[in-house]
Amino acid sequence: MQGKGPGTLASKAQDQVMMEINEIEVDSYELQHKVYAKKVRGKFRNLRWAVAGVLLSIYFIVPWLKIGGRHPILFDIPGRKFYVLGSVYWPQDVFYLALLLIVLTGVLFIFTAVAGRLWCGYACPQSVFTDIFISIERFLEGDALRRQRLDDGSWGAVKIGKKVSKHVVWLAISFWVAFTFVAYFIAAEVLLERIITGTLTWSNIFWLLFFTASVYAFCALWRELICLVPCPYGRFQSALIDADSLVIGYDAKRGEPRGHKLRGDNKESNKEKLGDCIDCSLCVQVCPTGIDIRNGLQCECIGCALCIDACNAVMCKIGRPKGLIRYTSMRALAGGETKVIRPRVIVYTICIVLLFGFFAYKLHSRIPLEMQILRDRTALYIKGADGSITNVYTLRVTNMDIDDHKYKVSTADLDGQLKVRLSMGANPITVKSGEVYEGLLVLTSEKVVEQKINHLNFIVESVGDKALQATRDATFVMP
Repeated sequence: MQGKGPGTLASKAQDQVMMEINEIEVDSYELQHKVYAKKVRGKFRNLRWAVAGVLLSIYFIVPWLKIGGRHPILFDIPGRKFYVLGSVYWPQDVFYLALLLIVLTGVLFIFTAVAGRLWCGYACPQSVFTDIFISIERFLEGDALRRQRLDDGSWGAVKIGKKVSKHVVWLAISFWVAFTFVAYFIAAEVLLERIITGTLTWSNIFWLLFFTASVYAFCALWRELICLVPCPYGRFQSALIDADSLVIGYDAKRGEPRGHKLRGDNKESNKEKLGDCIDCSLCVQVCPTGIDIRNGLQCECIGCALCIDACNAVMCKIGRPKGLIRYTSMRALAGGETKVIRPRVIVYTICIVLLFGFFAYKLHSRIPLEMQILRDRTALYIKGADGSITNVYTLRVTNMDIDDHKYKVSTADLDGQLKVRLSMGANPITVKSGEVYEGLLVLTSEKVVEQKINHLNFIVESVGDKALQATRDATFVMP
């Protein structure tokens, strides 16, 4: 009898991944059916709260922080300035944004290939805020069964009171989330002052209401439907994961056939006929998207692991080992060994390292100074009565740094034949952060040289910081 090799297991697991993902269909009835997720306790539930606490703390605190009198992150769209960790970026720096997005896309690829849907379960804003809203609903209306009975029951004073209280709290939190998001574009203290004094602009009002309504609709009303229907990330799984990617899996070999079993049940018939799964359906009851993980890998699974906590608690009660539902891979479920280091991961990692290295290099070599030299178009040169030759230029200097600077303007002859005198209104010039200096710059040569087109450099250098320097090539024209 021929044994099954690693290649056979890998192929079988890979085929099972693709088959189970492709066969998933979201029934229209299910989209209309509200999910009443039951409360569960366990290490993964605690881990989700811990991760959410860190992320929410960062989200809500950062807009109020100031480092050196400036916000660490502020996207000033009216001023066309973007402050990020002590640096200021401008619309002309869109290259860095595009490069960053490419790097993040690569990170998404490798993260999904290795860790599956952990982003969805632990860090996705939709999942985090939906979890908060469900917790509020559970606090005000009770756990799953009580909420379902309340919704199915007739309207009365108690039901109206609970529903109104819930939606008021939901709207208040939605506004708080929206205010914080807008505070990344308008300084938080400025936005708060405008609200208190009633001086909000129509644009401010629109965006506050828009994001409040969006958070309220997405996280309070639609909840899991966002994950099931419009969110594309679950569909990306079919292309990004493989048989070795981390997924939440049900061990059918150990769990089947399902059946009720009591602690200490030593009947040989039960031992032979029943698996460890007692078909309690708690894994379904605690799932925020309402799926049955025992049906196999599904794109609706967000990897939150609440079903693992529920199943482990049941296994402890009936005296069976934990891990009937666990973080694993399709290869491991098929009887093979998970390979974390594999060609796909290696290729993704190399690409990300190269892209990130290039991004870091470009960001480090970025000089927050822009300079332009424009020749006077009315005359190539001006010949003076004393025989001197003058060329006129327009100098534009843009200070793209977060601080004000004084810049000294100088020239350097590249051909070694030209000696010129530089004249301008003031030298050094003072340019405030974000401002553009524009002025005439006059170069005068005391004598005529034989070379008609002479090459030189204009140099703009910050006083006190020689690293902040810009150079542009230009020509000096002789008769």
